[in-house]
Amino acid sequence: MFKNQIISLYSRALDIIVSIMILVMLLILIATVFGVFIDLGSAFNSVRSGIPSHNLSHGLVDSWARDLVIDVLSVFVLIELFRTFSDYFEYHRIRLRVLSEVGIAFILREILIDLYNNNIEWKIILTLTTLLAVLIFARISAVKFHPNENSR
Repeated sequence: MFKNQIISLYSRALDIIVSIMILVMLLILIATVFGVFIDLGSAFNSVRSGIPSHNLSHGLVDSWARDLVIDVLSVFVLIELFRTFSDYFEYHRIRLRVLSEVGIAFILREILIDLYNNNIEWKIILTLTTLLAVLIFARISAVKFHPNENSR
């Protein structure tokens, strides 16, 4: 009886902590999306105000585009993390499918940022691509071999 009360207390405390984390993640996600729109607005204002030379404008636009790409890809990673926390809150476990999707989004973000910046070596691309393939295989396996299907 005492053991069940401790487990129940632990479960309630964990639910409260995860609820707070979901709220924090939601606030961070909203702030990040708001930041993307602020960056986009400042980029448009700077371009509209006039830029004297083509080379300078190309460098500025390239810099803003790089920042916006990084911000948007970061929003996607945050969305996947938010989904992981909410999924844990609902099912009281972290599912391999959702966790592999977070890893896939993060690896794709890193690959795309490095490719966009033109500063990635072939060894790093090979390593990240191998890790990406493993995560995709884990995702496919998690869907194909779902625990509820094996218990029937």
